[in-house]
Amino acid sequence: MKFVRYTKYTGEPSDAIDLEDLVQKLSDFFLQSGFDSPYGNFQEMDATRTMEDLREAILRALESGELLPPETLEQMMGDPDYEKQLQKLIDQIIERMEQEGYVSQHPPQVTPPPGKAQLGSVGDAHQHANVRFEITDKTLDFLGYKALKDLMGSFGKSSFGRHDTRALSTGIETGGASKPYEFGDTLNLDIPATLFSAVRRNGPQLPLPIDYSDLMVHQCDYQSSCATVLLLDCSHSMILYGEDRFTPAKRVSLALSHLIRTQYPGDSLHLVLFHDSAEELPLADLARVQVGPFYTNTREGLRLARRILTRQKKDMRQIIMITDGKPSALTLEDGRIYKNAFGLDPMVVSQTLEEVARCKRAGILINTFMLASDYSLVQFVQKVAQMCRGKAYFTTPQTLGQYLLMDFMDKKVRRVH
Repeated sequence: MKFVRYTKYTGEPSDAIDLEDLVQKLSDFFLQSGFDSPYGNFQEMDATRTMEDLREAILRALESGELLPPETLEQMMGDPDYEKQLQKLIDQIIERMEQEGYVSQHPPQVTPPPGKAQLGSVGDAHQHANVRFEITDKTLDFLGYKALKDLMGSFGKSSFGRHDTRALSTGIETGGASKPYEFGDTLNLDIPATLFSAVRRNGPQLPLPIDYSDLMVHQCDYQSSCATVLLLDCSHSMILYGEDRFTPAKRVSLALSHLIRTQYPGDSLHLVLFHDSAEELPLADLARVQVGPFYTNTREGLRLARRILTRQKKDMRQIIMITDGKPSALTLEDGRIYKNAFGLDPMVVSQTLEEVARCKRAGILINTFMLASDYSLVQFVQKVAQMCRGKAYFTTPQTLGQYLLMDFMDKKVRRVH
């Protein structure tokens, strides 16, 4: 007689892995800034970001022992086909990451030689190894949220609002005494005040005639909007001296982007990189950015940031500049780039300060976050802050995010030690 034995379905080992925890573990891998390969090209994704590298990163995360339950890991290690089981597990994890929108694959374009059929096997042996991947907007948004949560939790802020000011305006949420209605105000009538004005003008009578001058509206706190340009130094010095300064700057950028999008919807954020020259970069491409062997053209970065901000119709306009090096390059009138990496070049410094003065005349605030403590650089940054009435923060990659987010949310003048 034939018997059928039924057992309890326990699921695949990959189902026990929390993908958010995995993405958090892989954040350093996703946001790498060229620290391991300091001469990478910042304009293109690192050529080593293939699916094989993703597999190795996931393998290292699994070996940490924090993603899988201990009993599942012990069961896998006791299997004679442990290596095959592990590779199968990694394949399932990558498949889940693709299905849930954390990564996407980009197969290489293989062009067969003349005379070969289109469905031939040319390049099949290396095609799998050369498949590249991209992290999606969902991954960037999650990393920004986690970075913001970690940074805000470190100094006790648990909730955010919009930029409060001392001015009053008309709106739905009341925050002050009523005022006579003016054309353009939000018609949120203060009915008792309106009726009292009509009674005071005409006396108690029925029907009570209400005139235009009797209309009183509630006032609310006026909340300003802010346009921000995040000016990131991606010169080679950001990964020199055995320390990666650029990856923390990228994390802060993601956190600031998430904060503005979720808590300050009226604000705008633009990203500008400066090196030999400067260019605006979409925030979605921030994870791909790497440093390179470039000089520091601070003036060109400030000039591009000023052009972006002059187009913004906001109450406040500011530049947040993150750098660790002195200005060492200058774009000349004919387009050539003048470079001098030795000391503070008088011509480079004077031209840079002239651009700072232009920003001041345009009403743009410049806050500088300095990741170095050289005496001459400190003097230069203090001069920039003095000219534009901004702030200068001399911080480290570990405390950069706390100071930057605190400064963005708190516009009151204060001193950070």
